[in-house]
Amino acid sequence: MKRIVLFLATNIAVLVVISVVLRLFGLDRAVFDATGLNYGALLGFSFVVGFTGAIISLLTSKMMAKRSTGAHVIEQPRDQAEAWLVDTVKRLADRAGIGMPEVAIYEGAPNAFATGAFKNSALVAVSTGLLQSMNKEEVEAVLGHEVAHVANGDMVTMTLIQGVVNTFVIFFARAIASIVSRGSDGRPGAAFFAVSMVLQIVFGLLASIIVAWFSRQREFRADRGAADYLGSPTPMVNALRRLGGVAEEASLPEGIKTLGITDKSGLMALFSTHPPLEARIAALTVGR
Repeated sequence: MKRIVLFLATNIAVLVVISVVLRLFGLDRAVFDATGLNYGALLGFSFVVGFTGAIISLLTSKMMAKRSTGAHVIEQPRDQAEAWLVDTVKRLADRAGIGMPEVAIYEGAPNAFATGAFKNSALVAVSTGLLQSMNKEEVEAVLGHEVAHVANGDMVTMTLIQGVVNTFVIFFARAIASIVSRGSDGRPGAAFFAVSMVLQIVFGLLASIIVAWFSRQREFRADRGAADYLGSPTPMVNALRRLGGVAEEASLPEGIKTLGITDKSGLMALFSTHPPLEARIAALTVGR
């Protein structure tokens, strides 16, 4: 979950910063003509800004993930556990046909993530809680799941989806703001920028529902990838069951609850980047 939450948060922040910078330099005025808002120009503007935000988020994803989790990249294994971890990721990466990712460990509750802009220079990280709560076969399954995300190009796919979503967020935020702030002369008033920024953040959060839906579909595919690499779905099923048991017993600190492995319920399920563990287990065991 971490890689998607970090990606979404970075994306929204980048969009806001880009919008403010463009405003300060007056570059966003290109979407206006003598009669007011030029919707064709606005769509082009939204496309450029939207995809720029998504691409910057992708290119900085590995750096942001390391910084936010305090992950320690294993340059040289310090013990047998780290050596096994690096060897296992190398073996899975070879099976997946990708370059060796960086391998990292970070302090925290049971979790793992993979991120990076390119298949052959990704990052795979696991928490100390996961290493302590699972046996080697289950850890290998989780690592296989993360390697599958890299091999499937999930971060690039999510970037394209986010870019399209961003385009419409920016377009509709400014279009509505121009109507709300319209003055007596028919042109957007002084409140245009402030209203558009508020709407952009609100629409960005709502649009994350769409991105989260795509993310949930990718999780099923990554689970199947782990099963294929290991030659059986059983280790992945056991790992998911273990995660379910741990999630019921352990509570994450408030500051990183949204990055945890537990599933959301009710309305918040719409924002969940992962399907329920039961659904993932069922998808792996159907037809066995």
